[in-house]
Amino acid sequence: MTMMRELTLIGIRMESPNRAPVMMLRETEGYRYLPISIGSVEATAIAYEEQGLRPSRPLTHDLMRDLILAFDVHIEAVEIVELRDAVFFAELVLANGARVSARPSDSVALAVRLGTPIRCTEEVLREAGVATPEEEQAELERFRQFLDGVAPEDFSS
Repeated sequence: MTMMRELTLIGIRMESPNRAPVMMLRETEGYRYLPISIGSVEATAIAYEEQGLRPSRPLTHDLMRDLILAFDVHIEAVEIVELRDAVFFAELVLANGARVSARPSDSVALAVRLGTPIRCTEEVLREAGVATPEEEQAELERFRQFLDGVAPEDFSS
């Protein structure tokens, strides 16, 4: 049985020099962060939901949420299960035991819309997680405050 760790979405940040979006996740009961590079569309979808913005027409992840709810499907968790050749793999864990392969960015975009737990294997966290010394905690707090002020339009090209 694979050991899973619960994660919390910290937010999206723009990584220099090419300003590529990075999704930042953090262990709920720990000190490691999991940065995952994602596309700008997914970054915008996550940022919109985090900030409570509602576009005039549903985004793809809103449509997926609405279909999931309409078909009375329950997603128990989003799990980041593998890192292979610098590519992360995730699965949606359904209440009936089925697992659906998905990109982590799409999975998290759904998770924030549905209130679904986000988990990661210990193996992936060991390989790609970044431990943060306590002296960097103040800097991370400033980063969180920065995220609170970022608008989804900042991610559009």
